[in-house]
Parts: sequence; C-alpha cells; structure tokens
Amino acid sequence: MHKLLPLTAAIALAACATTSGDSPAGSSAAASDLPAARADNPYPSAYAPYAARTTLIENANIYDGAGGRIMGGMVLMQDGRIAAIGQDLTAPADAERIDAAGKWVTPGIIDIHSHLGNYASPGVDAHSDGNEVTGPVTAEVHAEHGVWPQDPGFTRALAAGVTTLHVLPGSANLFGGRGVTLRNVPARSVQEMKFPNAPYSLKMACGENPKRVYGSKGRMPGSRMGNFALYRMTWQKAVEYDRQWDAWDEKVEDGTAKAKDMPKRDLQLDALRGVLDGEILVQNHCYRADEMALILDLAKEFGYKVSAFHHAVEAYKIADLLKETGTCAAMWADWWGFKMESYDGIRENIPFVHAAGACAITHSDDDIGIQRLNQETAKALADGNRAGLDISHETAWTWVGINPARALGIDKEIGSLEVGKRADVVLWNGEPLSVYARPEQVWIDGALLYDVNTGLRPVSDFELGQPGEGDPK
Repeated sequence: MHKLLPLTAAIALAACATTSGDSPAGSSAAASDLPAARADNPYPSAYAPYAARTTLIENANIYDGAGGRIMGGMVLMQDGRIAAIGQDLTAPADAERIDAAGKWVTPGIIDIHSHLGNYASPGVDAHSDGNEVTGPVTAEVHAEHGVWPQDPGFTRALAAGVTTLHVLPGSANLFGGRGVTLRNVPARSVQEMKFPNAPYSLKMACGENPKRVYGSKGRMPGSRMGNFALYRMTWQKAVEYDRQWDAWDEKVEDGTAKAKDMPKRDLQLDALRGVLDGEILVQNHCYRADEMALILDLAKEFGYKVSAFHHAVEAYKIADLLKETGTCAAMWADWWGFKMESYDGIRENIPFVHAAGACAITHSDDDIGIQRLNQETAKALADGNRAGLDISHETAWTWVGINPARALGIDKEIGSLEVGKRADVVLWNGEPLSVYARPEQVWIDGALLYDVNTGLRPVSDFELGQPGEGDPK
C-alpha cells in the first residue's frame, strides 16, 4: 500500500527545504523522512462489532451462499465468526440454542449497488448527495463523505436480510468518485459503518447519462465519442502520474530522493492510480453490450481491470467476454425499457450470464429494491429455468452471496457460511426464494440486530424525532 504525505507534512517539508540549514533544497533525505504517493486511508474504519453471543441454530435448512445446501443442518456462531456448520454439531453449554425446524438460514445478503445514505429518505433535494454534477471527471470525491447514517433505508434493508452494502456515487459523470462498502449497523458516523479493510471502488459510467448531462450544458462529452475520448485522455494522465510516483518511490527506497523532486499530488489522479495499482476496484455503470466490450478494451489499453459492470441489461450478449476477463455483471431481474440503452433487456439476463460461466449478481440501485433482493433473485431464477436452464435454488443464492463479495474484494470475510468468516446470518421464516419469505432474525458479526419476534430493530434518531400515528401534533 502506498502512503500519502499529509498536507501539513508537505508544507513542513517544503519549509525545511528553503529555510533549514540541515535539509537544503535538493539534498538527499532518509527514506523514513519522505512520502510515497498515497497515504493509508485518511478516513479509516471505526467499525466495532456489536456484542455477540455464542449461538447455535439447529434443524435449519441452509443455503451456504457458495452454492451448497444442507437440509436439517446447524450453524454455530462464536466470537462473531462462523465456528462450525454442518450436522450433529456440539456447542458450548452456555450457547443460545435456536430451533429452526421448518425454517431456512442463509448468509447475509450483499447489495453491490446501493445509494442509501447518499440519496436518503425522505427523497428531498437536501438529501441528494450522490452526484457531483460539476464536471465529467470527479474521481476525487468519496461517496462516504455524503452518507447520512440516519437514513431510514438502512433499517428497512436490514429487515430484508441485507447485512453489507456498497454505496456508490451516481452515474452523471464518466468518473463519479469512490464507492465504499458498509456494514449495515446503526452508527453515528459513516466511519463506524465502514467495512474494515474493504477496498474502495471507482465508480465509472458510460452511455447516455454523462453525454446527456454535459451535452445539455454545451460541454464535452456530448456524445459517446466524447465519452470515450475523455476516458482515454484521463487514463493517459493517470498512467503518467503513476510513473512519476513510482519513480519517486524508488528513489525514496534507495535513498536518493530529493525533496524538490517530489511530484505534485493530485487527489483526482490518486484515485485512478489506485486502480492502476490494483488497490481500487472499478465498478462500471454500463447497459449496452457493445459499450461494455469497448470498456473491456479500454481497460486492456491502460492496464486495469473492470471488477463489475452494473445494470448491464445486455450482459447476456457478451457473457463469454465477461467470463474471459473475470468481470462480473450486477443486474436487475426485470428492469428494462426506461431509456433507449436499456431497451434490449431480457428477464433471463442474470441466469443466462450465470449459465455461460460468468459471474452473475443481483443488485438493487434502489431503496425499495434493496428490500426485495431475495425476490428479485427468485424472479430471475424462475425466468431462466422456464427458458430451459436447470439452476438450483442454492446456486442462485450465490448471486447475492459469494459473487458480490468477490466483486467487492471481501469474499475472504463474508458472502458464504464458512468456518472462520464473519457471522453474518439470516434466519428466514420459510424458503428464502419464496415471495412469502421474510427474515425473522438477522445477525451481523454474530450480534443479533433484528428480531421480528421481539420487535428488536435499530431506529435512527431521525425516525424517533417524528410524531407517530395518533400522537399529539
């Protein structure tokens, strides 16, 4: 991980170079005294799991999130982790035991594309913080700096089994900024929700949105040609910036660095350099197959990888390319036709991408859709199987389980019920791909945060401050 020189340190270094007799401008300095290109995250996660109790769920039917099914199985949660999964497990004497006969267990749902907190409820202008519509390249902005933790949408999503979500900037810009992965827990600040050590993403967007927003202002881009030209111009700047800092880092390491030679820091290009170095993952809004194919060529030209295409209503047309490049497609079950680039969508999109051997994901992009991701997955599964596929229910659960975890770079921690992973667990009142299924209990890191039986659920201060039905006005 590259390190960034804090602004105050940079000012101090410059001052020393001009005023200190010990460190004159142009002198060599020790590596420990000089910065590398980027800092460790200046807005680190302050997430701390809620108190967890050792819990054994018994007699449950289980989708493990990685394509496995266990009928009449058991899950043991201990110290915030999955301690064991299978049948005939033993548990400590003080473990809470839950009889889940007739019920189902899955890992917590992961939504790879959310705007909760950035477009908070109620949907008013004051809560519109997802798009920095002041220029087509705003890679320097961070979605987390606009997240409002009191958004009631977080609680609604938790009640629907969503334990982790990736909040992205909107799609007005070619480079919209950094996305952030959050734990769906009540918190005072976004830092207290940030998934520890999860990679940032870079939100990119192609197609109609950027050309419409800026073309209407008489600015570039005003066409898909303009979109692509600005991509290339911006990535070329990033490549050159990356080379400058790589050269600086080498000088720091070998002790030949001189303060006057340190490159000028650019927050926008820092983000792009992170992509080129594999530290930041590209999540790319893109609908049409031809444009996705072009973006894959763009990534090859400049040496980066697209982690996932989002919305991707024509992903079924290029599933072979997605498989070849290891790029996921995050899709809706049946949204299509609301603009020209979404016109050629089909209901079998998700299952066809999966059947071709590529990475398929169900996503929401919506504060209501995030509450129905199990149903969205079920619709896509049914449409695929009606078209002649034979995809099992447990396999379909990978679309909201291990697949989004992989596309976010956090699959070693969550996405499936495996020993050692975080205990993000949902107990459903029935088969989770049924339209009638609802979560009864939801655990995050082994802590019970939602329980329909006792009425346990987080309530934000914003909600508490509103008069309820029948209260004095």
